[in-house]
Amino acid sequence: MNRIIFLFLISFLFLGISCNQGQDKQATGDGEHHEHLSQNDPEETTDKKPLSPRTNAMANIGDVHVHIDYSSPSVRGRTIWGGLVAYDQVWVTGAHKATSINFNKDVKINGKTIPAGTYGFFTIPGKEEWTVILNKNHEQHLDDDYNEAEDVVRFQVLPEQLPEIAEALTYEVKPTEGNKGTISVMWEHKKVSFEVEVL
Repeated sequence: MNRIIFLFLISFLFLGISCNQGQDKQATGDGEHHEHLSQNDPEETTDKKPLSPRTNAMANIGDVHVHIDYSSPSVRGRTIWGGLVAYDQVWVTGAHKATSINFNKDVKINGKTIPAGTYGFFTIPGKEEWTVILNKNHEQHLDDDYNEAEDVVRFQVLPEQLPEIAEALTYEVKPTEGNKGTISVMWEHKKVSFEVEVL
């Protein structure tokens, strides 16, 4: 009889220890149930933001809507001009997919009529001056398929020095007076601008 009672007490004690261990696993998050929740709970996912997010700039210049679609890399402590962006080479003026610029009506840039449509926007940064390019092919990755023969307009501009750093590459479309406006590109301590005239 004493042996039966002893075995009963041992079994009861073992059962109590097992229950406590199961509760400890749930409390500390070591159990399988917690792992299952972690894989499916959107609050616990840590998706990384892109380093060069796709964004846009747009505004009306007169009755023309200008829309620029581009990827915006950041400086992040890097040497940009003559480093990340080489001098005297065609640059997508953004990252990844080519920057595109759309005019919903004809405009004039650098004395040339640009028909309504979407164009690839490229530049050739130089130490003293930049070349600005609108190209027929806007569906490109970087400048992989860039072909100078498809340029619609190409002209030179002088870069300005920004007093404060523009950490992320930024485009700006700004109406000025009457039927004119400017398109600007700013990054690090550089800014280049050119005029757009509504026909």
